[in-house]
Amino acid sequence: MKFTPFPYQAYCIDSIIYNRAVGLLLDMGLGKTVITLSAIHDLRFNRWEVSRPLIIAPKKVAEATWTTECQKWDHLKKMRIVPVLGTLKQRIKALATPADAYVINRENTTWLVNYYKNEWPFDMVVLDESSSFKNGQSKRFKSLKLVRNRIKRIVELTGTPASNGLEDLWAQIYLLDGGARLGATLGAYRAKYFVPGRRNQMTIFDYKPKEGSFEMIKQAISDICISMKASDYISLPAMIQDDIPVALDAKAAKAYERLERELLLEVDDGMITAGSAGVLTGKLLQLCNGAVYDEDKVPIEVHDCKIEAFMELIEQLNGQHALVFYNFQHDRERLIKALAKTKLRVRVYSQAKDEQDWNAGEIDVLLAHPASCGYGLNLQQGGYHAIWFGLTWSLEQYEQANKRLHRQGQKHPVFIHHLIVQHGMDETVIEALKNKGDVQNALLAALKARISHLKKIGGRTHDKS
Repeated sequence: MKFTPFPYQAYCIDSIIYNRAVGLLLDMGLGKTVITLSAIHDLRFNRWEVSRPLIIAPKKVAEATWTTECQKWDHLKKMRIVPVLGTLKQRIKALATPADAYVINRENTTWLVNYYKNEWPFDMVVLDESSSFKNGQSKRFKSLKLVRNRIKRIVELTGTPASNGLEDLWAQIYLLDGGARLGATLGAYRAKYFVPGRRNQMTIFDYKPKEGSFEMIKQAISDICISMKASDYISLPAMIQDDIPVALDAKAAKAYERLERELLLEVDDGMITAGSAGVLTGKLLQLCNGAVYDEDKVPIEVHDCKIEAFMELIEQLNGQHALVFYNFQHDRERLIKALAKTKLRVRVYSQAKDEQDWNAGEIDVLLAHPASCGYGLNLQQGGYHAIWFGLTWSLEQYEQANKRLHRQGQKHPVFIHHLIVQHGMDETVIEALKNKGDVQNALLAALKARISHLKKIGGRTHDKS
């Protein structure tokens, strides 16, 4: 696909190219990944100003998003992106592999710094979701601080730099400028812009911004940060599709391939019907989501890869409300279990009061089955993020569910996030839904093609086990 940047994207690309340190505070959906990769491409191949870029990202983003984005755009397809993930041996091997950029998960930042010590080789660092480095006491912040003077260029990407308040900004800006704008220490930053809040004698529990602090801080960092809201560049109410690739780990991929093969080879591709297609796609979509019902209707967990990607997305939303569509009952139960570890207000849609409470802003995450809220519900006042954890092969259900948010009265662009397992049935379903053709026939054709392929290779997958 040819990339023709919008004016704001071109501006952001130039900002990365012409500034050694820059924070892009961009809403989701504005294309921060392609913006950053385009700038890296120019710096790497046209200007020869960087030789070894490093991208630090949330785990599931590191696994798939950056490599997928390179494959998507014509001008980036030749870029070699190497994920530095997995076991110690796998990470070391990845670092020794020639590449145009390396991607590592944020949890391994400290390990990476310790691994190279004084031989830090990365002359450009991109912090995808820089809010992950907002805590100045965290190990990942302190580790990156140790090698900051060896980094020639740094880019920070986030849509929510201060989700918990203005204190979150200090550590992020420090990594950009070494304390030049907001102070060399958190204490100095607090002394200038804050006053003690709750306290117990000598113990201060929190700080409150002084009057006018927001404008003062905004002015102080305006030359090094670019803030853009989707509403400034996208006509309202727009609906933005956000495909989030989910990579299965080796164990999960092997389990998926085995179960897919067993399911598909039980069916003769010449005899496959809409009914059998529905059963097959249902099973394969369950596998993508991470669990599958056995013969006794007991869910058997296969992997947590999509759950992990979901929780990372929820974290990135930083408190913005999310309408989450699940497909199977075991999806709902696993989502509830994962969300229970957070402080978010979670509810499963079941009655009119849930609609009222959502629109009143009293629910952070509303879980819903597309069949239960496809018609009649007005949810546009409660949020503008929809997450498809589990896809449906019903085009009608899919479109009607999205319209719960994307309808008259919605004041924000609506973001439709799809969690899509790579090389799984998710990819087939989302392609069929987006084409808005005969979804059923598209899935029938895809299943028949897959069955024929498996029979040609003797029912074996390509792994060597």
